Amino acid sequence: MSTWQDDASRDLMSLGGRLALLARGEGSHVWDADDRRYLDFLGGIAVNCLGHAHPVFVEAVSKQAATLAHISNYFASPAQLELAARLKRLAGTGDDGRVFLSNSGTEANEMAIKLARLHGGKTGKSTILVLNGAFHGRTMGALSITPKAAYRDPFEPVLPGVRSIDATLEALEAAFDDSIAALFVEPIQGEAGVVPMPDGFLARARELATERGALLVLDEVQTGSGRTGEWFAFQREGIVPDAVTLAKSIGAGFPLGALITFGAASDLFYPGTHNSTFGGNPLASAVANAVLGYIESEGLLANVTARGAQLRTAVAELPLVSGARGEGLLIGITLTAPVAAEVRAAAHERGLIVNAPDADVIRIAPAYTIGDAEIEEFLTLFGEALSAVAATIPTPTETHA
Repeated sequence: MSTWQDDASRDLMSLGGRLALLARGEGSHVWDADDRRYLDFLGGIAVNCLGHAHPVFVEAVSKQAATLAHISNYFASPAQLELAARLKRLAGTGDDGRVFLSNSGTEANEMAIKLARLHGGKTGKSTILVLNGAFHGRTMGALSITPKAAYRDPFEPVLPGVRSIDATLEALEAAFDDSIAALFVEPIQGEAGVVPMPDGFLARARELATERGALLVLDEVQTGSGRTGEWFAFQREGIVPDAVTLAKSIGAGFPLGALITFGAASDLFYPGTHNSTFGGNPLASAVANAVLGYIESEGLLANVTARGAQLRTAVAELPLVSGARGEGLLIGITLTAPVAAEVRAAAHERGLIVNAPDADVIRIAPAYTIGDAEIEEFLTLFGEALSAVAATIPTPTETHA
């Protein structure tokens, strides 16, 4: 009899990452095919903001699927119009803002690259500036603005006209010349290990973009939709971008992304320059409206802020932990040794789902609905995993011997 691993090896492409055969979920927990329970503190990589099988999500999917699921981009739907207006309000675009709904964060970033190219065509600027450590997606366009050799090298050549710099104020000042059409920035680099931008970086980026006639494009695929305790991470910086991309938590598990534009950037696209068959269909839009409406009506952003602070403080007392960074419920737990992969595996063995985006960082992105019970369970399981790995690390005396 074949196992699920055998079936996966036979039928799925060999891209890795399949740690268990998950069969169902409820709240912050999932169960595998053998009915083993896991505490999910990765949330589908910052997606499942309401946890699993939340009644609001289930009702929205069921009701809209029984009404009108898909109509193509030749038509609009009430749910789509409601979502666009909601996103403009939450982002604070004013009347001049515009929204395009896609299927994923990668697709939203692809459209943002097109936005930068259209702006460059009007202004004579040719360069897209990006930051080392950034992750904007796996498609060829998004990959072109993701300066990580392991992701890019097998697919060279990528799009030309992209320049990468370190995420420092000094590098930003030196690189921002009159050739720059757009700067792409993640307010917090999630795949790099939950690394926030330096103090003042976004404010100075806004100033330089304005001075040089460039677009400031913020990738909030991970940080948007309330993940940091604000609807968008840029709102805590007191700036206004020209465009922002989002996905992940916006649909709480239903595939959906968006590009939101501000001011003059809203006038760059025109009929024929972009579209999507599935993007923003009635089903996806209805789910996002229900999810975002529930977050707002229940005041969950306050819980995101409070629980995030609680977690960052509590993990600092655990073995192997050197600190914690991030905002809200996007948290990178830094370790005193490059053993994040071992800690992730030890956590999995104990029924806890986290991930290791860097050698010395564990990332968590739990549901916005977590409370004391989930945090207590996390600290117990994570502490056990850390202790188990710590016991395998030789002491300086042992190493010397």
